[in-house]
Amino acid sequence: MPESNAPAHDQFATVPSGTVICFREHGDPEDPALLLLAGLGEDLTFWPDSMINSLVGRGFRVIAVDNRDVGQSSFATTPAPSLWRQVLARPRGDAYSLSDMARDAVGVLEQLGIGQVHLVGRSMGAMIAQTIAATQPERVLSLTSIYSTTGARKSGRPALSTMALLVAPQPRNRTAAVRAHLKITRHIAGAAYPIDDAAEAAIAARGWDRSSGDIGAGVARQIQAIQRSGDRTAQLRQITAPTLVINGDRDLMVDPSGGAATAATIPSAQHVVIPGMGHHLPESLVSPITEYVAQHAARVSEGGSNVEVS
Repeated sequence: MPESNAPAHDQFATVPSGTVICFREHGDPEDPALLLLAGLGEDLTFWPDSMINSLVGRGFRVIAVDNRDVGQSSFATTPAPSLWRQVLARPRGDAYSLSDMARDAVGVLEQLGIGQVHLVGRSMGAMIAQTIAATQPERVLSLTSIYSTTGARKSGRPALSTMALLVAPQPRNRTAAVRAHLKITRHIAGAAYPIDDAAEAAIAARGWDRSSGDIGAGVARQIQAIQRSGDRTAQLRQITAPTLVINGDRDLMVDPSGGAATAATIPSAQHVVIPGMGHHLPESLVSPITEYVAQHAARVSEGGSNVEVS
C-alpha cells in the first residue's frame, strides 16, 4: 500500500478474466475508498489533478483506473467493430459488455482488499459504476453518476452533429489525436464553459503517450460495449446505494434527458443540473462538482442519505 504522501504511480491488477487493469492510488489507505471511473476513450489522467487532490484533502482514498482498451490497461485482441456496426448498433459476437468492465473495476478493489467504496463515474464510466451498484450492492457506499444515461433508446441520445464527429476517421498519430480531441471537446463542452486549448492539448497528448494499444480500435470496442449492454433501465431500478446524478443542460454528447432518466429510474436518486454545462469537466467546474461529490459521500458515511442541493 502506498503511503499517504507518496506520489501516485501506475500499478497493475490482473483480474479474473485475465485482463490487466492499470490504476493509481492517492491519499491515506486508512481513509474511505472512492473509485473514479472515466469515460469513453479517457484514461485515468483525464480526471483533473485538482479534483483528486481536493478529494484526498477531504479525507478520501482515491483510486483511479484505466478501463480496458485505454491507457496502460490491456487492449482486447478481438477485432474492432466496423463503422457500419457502430452506426447500426450491431455489436460483434465477441464484444465485451459494461458488465465485463464493471468486473474489471471490482477486480482492482479485490486486489487492494477494499470491501466497500464510494463510486464516481462520468459518461461511460458512470454506466460502469451504475452496473457495479446494481449487481454488487453490498460493495457500494454511494454512487455519483456524472453526465450519463440508462441506455434507453429515447434518452440521452447524442446530437447528430456529435455523431458526425464520432464516426470520423480515428487519428493515427499524436498530432492528429490532439487536434481531434480539441475539435470534439470544443463541440461538447458547453457554451458557458469554453475549454482551455493548451490544457486540453496537454491532456490529449498525455493520453496518446500513455496508450499501450490502438486507441481508435479501443474506442470502437468501448462504444460496442455500451451498445451490447443495451437498455439498462430495469437493472438500474435495483440500485440501493444513495445516488447523486449530475449533468448539464447543454450536453451534445449525452442529451440531458439521459440524466433525467437516470435520476427517475434509480430509487431516491437526487438530481443536480448545472446550467451551461456540457459533456466536459473543465477546471472552472472542478470545485462545484467536487463539492457535490464530497458532500454526498461524506453525508452517506455519516448516516445521511444525500447531498443538500441549493
